[in-house]
Amino acid sequence: METISGKVAVITGGASGIGFATAKALADKGAKIVLADIEAAALDEAVAALSSSGAKVEGEVCDVANLASVQHLADSAFSKMGGAHIVFNNAGVAINGHIAQMKHSDWEWIIKVDLWGPIHGVEAFLPRMIEQKQGGQIVFTSSIAGLVPTEGLGPYAVAKYGVVALAETLRREIRQHNIGVSVLCPLRVETNIGNSERNRTADFGAKAPARAQTPTSSNIVMTGEVMKPEEVAAKVVDAIVANRLYILPHDDSRELIRRRFQRIDATFDEQRKK
Repeated sequence: METISGKVAVITGGASGIGFATAKALADKGAKIVLADIEAAALDEAVAALSSSGAKVEGEVCDVANLASVQHLADSAFSKMGGAHIVFNNAGVAINGHIAQMKHSDWEWIIKVDLWGPIHGVEAFLPRMIEQKQGGQIVFTSSIAGLVPTEGLGPYAVAKYGVVALAETLRREIRQHNIGVSVLCPLRVETNIGNSERNRTADFGAKAPARAQTPTSSNIVMTGEVMKPEEVAAKVVDAIVANRLYILPHDDSRELIRRRFQRIDATFDEQRKK
C-alpha cells in the first residue's frame, strides 16, 4: 500500500490494546478509522480520544462471533466512510488451562471469537473490497501460539493456528485484486486479553471457574519481552505499507519458530531409519 492517507481502516477489538494503538498510528498517517468493539463504554472512550486528536472516526459496537454483527459493521463502514481499504481482524479472547479442563462451551467461545471472528471479517468485507477495485490490506491478529505449540492455551492455539492458515491461503488467492494480507503473531503484549471473560456472552455459558495456572516455565507466551501496544502497532503499520505477510514483533520468537520447523524437518530423517 503506497499511502495510508485517505484510506478507511476498520479495526475490531479497537477500543484498547493493539487495536486502539494501531487505530491511532493509522490515524496519525491520515487514515479514516472505523473502530469496532464489543464493549460499548470502552468504545465510546476510544472514539472520543481519537476524535480529540483530529482523526475522522466512527465507532460501532460489534460482536465478531456473530456474522450479522460483522456484516452490519461492513454496512456501516461503506455507508459512513465510503469504503474499506484496511480491515484489521484483531478482536480475540483467551482461556488459560489444559485441554482436559476445557468444557465444550469454552471451546465454542474461543473458536467462535478467535477463528470464526476473522472468517466473518473475510465474509463481510472481502467481496466489497474486491468490488470497489481499490486494493487494500486484510490483517489478522494471531499469536506466537498460532505458530508454536503452547501448553496451557490449547483452544486458543487451535484457533490461532487456523488464523495463520487463513491468512497464508487468502494471500495467495486474492493478490490478483491488489489486496494484501498480513498476520500478526506476537508474544506478550500489554493488553486486556488476560481478562477476556469479562466479555463472555451468555450463549457461551457462564464465566468459567478459576483453573490452575499452567507453570510459566512451560508456557512460551510467558517468556521474553513484554511489548507495549504502541510498539506492536508500529510493526503492523509498517507491514501494511510493505504488504508483509508475517508480523513478528518479538525477536524472542525467532528461535521458537525455528525449533518447531527443525522438529518437522527431522521427522523425514527419523522415518528413513526404520
